[in-house]
This record gives sequence, structure tokens and C-alpha cells, in this order.
Amino acid sequence: MTTCEDPSGYKQEDEFMDILEERRRSSDLGHALRTFTPTPYRGAPPLSAGALNRTVLESQYLRYVTKEVAMETGESVDLVREEASGILDEMSQNLQLGFIRLLGFTLSKVFKRLFSHININQEGLNRLQQAIQESPVILMPNHRSYVDFLVLSYILFTYDLPIPVIAAGIPLMDMKMVGEILRRSGAFFIRRAIGSDKLYWAVLSEYVKTIVRTGYAPVEFYVEGLRSRTLKSLTPKLGMMHMVLEPFFKGEVYDITLVPISISYDRVLEESLLAHELLGVPKPRETTMGLLKARRVLEEDYGSMHVYFGMPLSVRQLTKGRVDRCEYNLLPRDLPQRPSVETQECVSWLAQQVIRVQEQSSILSPWSLMACLVLQDHQNTDPGEEREKGLSWELLTQRTLWLKGLAISFGARLDWPEQPPENQVMASSMALHRSVIRCHQGCVTLLEEEGPVGAGPFTTEEGVVRRARAVLMVAAYRNQALHVFIRPAMLALAIHTTRSSQREDIYSYFRFLLDLFSNDFIFITGRSSQDFEEACSLLRKCGAVQTSQQEVTSPEEGQRTTSFLRALLQPFIDAYQVVFSHLCLEDVEVFTERQMVPAVRSLATKLLLSGELTSCDALSSDTQKNVLSALLRLGAVTRLRTAEHSEFRANKPAISRLADTLAGRLPVQTAPNPRL
Repeated sequence: MTTCEDPSGYKQEDEFMDILEERRRSSDLGHALRTFTPTPYRGAPPLSAGALNRTVLESQYLRYVTKEVAMETGESVDLVREEASGILDEMSQNLQLGFIRLLGFTLSKVFKRLFSHININQEGLNRLQQAIQESPVILMPNHRSYVDFLVLSYILFTYDLPIPVIAAGIPLMDMKMVGEILRRSGAFFIRRAIGSDKLYWAVLSEYVKTIVRTGYAPVEFYVEGLRSRTLKSLTPKLGMMHMVLEPFFKGEVYDITLVPISISYDRVLEESLLAHELLGVPKPRETTMGLLKARRVLEEDYGSMHVYFGMPLSVRQLTKGRVDRCEYNLLPRDLPQRPSVETQECVSWLAQQVIRVQEQSSILSPWSLMACLVLQDHQNTDPGEEREKGLSWELLTQRTLWLKGLAISFGARLDWPEQPPENQVMASSMALHRSVIRCHQGCVTLLEEEGPVGAGPFTTEEGVVRRARAVLMVAAYRNQALHVFIRPAMLALAIHTTRSSQREDIYSYFRFLLDLFSNDFIFITGRSSQDFEEACSLLRKCGAVQTSQQEVTSPEEGQRTTSFLRALLQPFIDAYQVVFSHLCLEDVEVFTERQMVPAVRSLATKLLLSGELTSCDALSSDTQKNVLSALLRLGAVTRLRTAEHSEFRANKPAISRLADTLAGRLPVQTAPNPRL
């Protein structure tokens, strides 16, 4: 285990093995029916799913909460206990080896059709196997596709590791037959809107904590909470994180091991669906029939997947000196106890650390780098111009190879084979995305979505939406690479915007950007000066900046790098400014999120049609919601609680100041020089 600053455990010499290679050579049925003998946590008592549920229902904690709820509602204790039992029946998993074998057989067939390779790091699996025997383990993958939790269980089954119990959403449970198969494969189901339901929270938390305390099985959940529709990291949700860590804080287990897992896709199965959702098209309801209709995805090629099991992280070591666990001795363990501010901050910090490790361990395809450049060229083209010209393949090749070198110098992990030639590697990678991009007569152009057969001419607004779909699909793969460039990009923007060489001025604007964009990008709390120094070091290494104790300057020979980095951030800056402009309109006072999103989309559409805006990112509902979250956090918007929904009030002067500061029209209050 490790507590080092870069705990991903990744080494350039790490070897990946293709889990599908053996499956293509041998019997899938034999693989599913082979002897399965995982070595569990050595302190775990034998426990069936039914016995686990009885332990939860008979716990002192749940008895206490049951009596509290009965007193508050006026219902009998027996009636409340019966309700708790019903909640647990709805929620709990019923892991059975027979269904794991069925899933293993089915997934072997499916994965061989979908993916050319599923590459995993053997050393990471060895570390995981050791960690599972030593302490309760929490598997923490990123979440980019519905395939994520299937592939992890498949890998663990293949390598004789204990099958995890997995936190899943209620909609999956509602799918006939599929929900029951998932339940018997280890999924436990959580309602999306729990709100202030005290009894539901108590049953869920006691269920999760009992699994951790007993070491019943590894627990798997997504620290981001939701599947990322933009393919970049989301702000962590901390409810489940608190639940899995509480047994350690209360001294019920000696240690807990967190295992960050990075799952990287050459192409995501849901890419078109995700783009439509970002543009306001309602997400289809998850049904068995919908799953059967989606089987046409088996006819597509989704390239390779990389699953990187990061270095196991000891909660005991990471929290040493950060949390005083003595506070939990003030009350009996079985009583509900609200975590202190110190504990909440520590849990948030741990979640940010896990996401940072996930990012550092992710594997980028050549297409992610190409997408950055294709979008920058697209952004620089006037919407009214003829778009058939495109970007020449030769120029894109030159720029991509330059960007490849820059990404590697910044520490990126690339899936770039030595053979065949580099332009063939790029062409092969781009071919996977032929639904949105093509190379015709030496020119690379984006393909806009076609309308229904027999449809008439598009209106101008419809044309914007069709164009935006292609842009957002490509932007998702650009987003996969942003963690590599985001800190140097913010430094490059700070130097350019402040027009100053003074380190204090540049650091102040850099820190302003960290604060403003911390809902779109994940930064570890309290590390702004380290992030600044890291950015300086990376840009200095590639010759893009020169630094001294007092100054940071960008020489002429570094302009190519800094211009590229600033252009990476420009779509986000434009999107934020569009939201700021909308909220500063006279008729916007009190509003809801449901009112804001379509209104901002309408304003962005008008600006795109007029040519005042060149980036379609402002149409993304996720980006708009991130701006709202940032304004709430910075105090420029206040939340007004009502009986039905949340309303917000815009502080127009504060929003205007943020807009002017972002544009460089107002200075940022100078922060202390991080080197002094």
C-alpha cells in the first residue's frame, strides 16, 4: 500500500495482458464452468446473503433508528421494522455462483464481439489479490459506461478473485429478468432520490457497513455517483464514501483498503446517447426490451478497453494525522453520529485523491489527442463558412505527433503501438469514429447528424443541434485527455490574461481559475500552490515558460504550446460567459435549474448563429449545471428552499465581477507568492 503523492502505482514498464486472447482460443463454456476458488478476506466469517440481511435487521443501530422513526411518525415499532425489512428486501443483493457463471459465459460472447482487446495490468491484479486477504477492500472504478461494472466482475471471476457486491441504481432493478440476474450477480440497488428518508438511509448505511465490517465481499461503487456523460471526472459524491469508511473511524476494523480503478475506452458504447442527453434529449428508460433493441451495438467495433488496477491505498495510513478518531468514543458505536467537519473534510480529500489516481492511471488513445486538434480547428472556423474544406490529414498528422510528444512529457499514458507506422495508427484510431468524422481527399471533416428520411430542410436552430451533436461526441474524447493538460493550460491562460510576468499576479489568477472551474475539473483541496508549481515545472520542461523566484515568463519559442493550451480551455470559458450573460439579464431574478438550462441553450444557439460564439460546449447541460454549482459555491447565486423544488436568486453584481475577472477586465486580489 502507499501514501505517496502520486499513488497510482503506474510504471512505464507495466505490462498489460489481453483478457480476451485466451477466450478466443478456448471454450467459453469451459471458462464459465471451471473451478472457482477465490481466497476471501482472512477475517471474514462464512455468511450467506440471508444471514447478512438478518445481521443488518437485528443490529442495535437499526433497532435504535426504528424506535426513533416510530416515535416521530406515531407508527408501531413492529410496523416500522416491517417497513425496514421491505426496504432491505428491495435493496439487497443475492450473490449466487450459478448466475456468475451464466454472466461469465454471456459476457465472454459479448465482449469478443464488441472489443478487439480488454487489457489489464497483471501486477495490479496481484496487488489486489493480496489486499483482499488483508483487510476489507473497496473497489472504486471511474464510471464512463454501463459496461464498467460488468467488466470488473468478469475480470475478477476470470482470475479467481472474490466477486464484489456493487452499488447500482434502482432503474436497473426494474428491468425484468435483467434486474434479477444482476441482483444474483452481486448488485444491490439504491434509490436515486432518498432525500430525508431517515429509515431508508439507516437501512442502506447499516447494510453497507455490515458488509465492510464482516469482510463479506469487496464493495464496489462509483465515487462520482453517476456515469459521466462528458467522459471527464465528476465531482465526488460522498454519501457512500462516508458509509464505507465509518467502520474504520469507529474502530470496528483495523484498516480499509481503497483500490482506484481506471477504465479507459477507445470508443464508448453510449457515445451518441450521451451527446443527445447533453443537448436535452430525455434519457431512454432502462428496460429489458430497450436492452434487446440495443443489441445492434454488437455489430459495431469499439476498439480496445484498458482496465488499470491502481496501487491499494491504506485508509489508516492516509488519514493519519487528519482525523481524530477519539470523537467516536464519546457515544456508543450503535448510535447514529454526525461526522465532524474534520471528518467530512478528510472524506472529501480521500475521494479527490482516488479520482486523481484514476486520472493518472487512465490510458489515452491516439483519437483523444486528435480530437483536441480537430475541435480547435472546428472552433476557429466561422459557422457560416463552407465546412467541406476541413483540416488536411497531413497537417493533422504533424500536429498530433507534436501533441503526442507534449502529452508524454506531461506524464500521459498513451496506447500508441510501435508498429505499424504512426499515420496508420492514427487512421485506425479515427476509423473507429467514422460516424462523426471522415477523411475525404486528404481533408478531415466532422459529420453532422442526418435528419429523418423524408424530412424537409433543417431550420437554422436544428442545424445547430445537429452540428452540436457531432461536436459534443468528439469533445467527450478530448475530455479524456484534459486531466493531462489542465494545470499547464490554466498557467498559460493566467500568463496571457494578466499580461504580467510577476509570479504573484499569475498565481492569483491561476488560483481564481482553480476555484471557478473546480466543478468541471477535479483539484485536491489545499493544493493550489502545488498545482501551480507542477504547472510551472511541466511548462518549463518543454521550454514554454521560464521561471525565477519572482517571475514567470513565456518566451517566443513556447508560443505554440501555450496557444494550444489556452485553446483547450476556451470552450469552457465561453460556456461560463454565456451562463453569466444569461443570469445578468434584467428579467432573470429567481429561477430554477429547469428554467435556466433551456434558456441558456437558447441564448447559446443565437450566439452560435450570429458567429459571436464558436464553441458548442455552451449547449451542454452538464457544463451549464457545473457553472451554476460554481456560482453557488462562490456566493454569486443563493439557493432558496421551497416546498416543491430549489429556486435560485442571482447576485448580478457578483456574477458580473466574475465575468470581468475571467475576461481579464478586473484584477484578481493578489495571493501570496507560493515560492516565498
